[in-house]
Amino acid sequence: QVQLVESGGGLVQAGGSLRLSCAASGVISSTYVMGWYRQVPGKQRERVASITSGGTTNYADSVKGRFTISRDNAKNTVYLEMNSLKPGDTGVYYCKAGPWVITSSRDYWGQGTQVSVST
Repeated sequence: QVQLVESGGGLVQAGGSLRLSCAASGVISSTYVMGWYRQVPGKQRERVASITSGGTTNYADSVKGRFTISRDNAKNTVYLEMNSLKPGDTGVYYCKAGPWVITSSRDYWGQGTQVSVST
């Protein structure tokens, strides 16, 4: 049974920083793509960033230059460093592990962690 557990969310002022972590436990393929998604009420979940097992990263245009995704394969952990946060970054952030960058029925998801950015 694969479990993904996010941590590091919280309330921060605009311009501040947060670091999210997602620890994976259970039997998970080392080749899986890890990603961070966020969701706000009334909107679809959107991909924020992803990273392949080889380290190739991809970011949403809205976070390029401000967010950095990284992974520690030995620890089965993925991180999201968020700098220069804006109120528009507010949402529940979910960690995803799966065989592809795009979502599929084979994905595993964490329970989410709330990030709130105040003006």
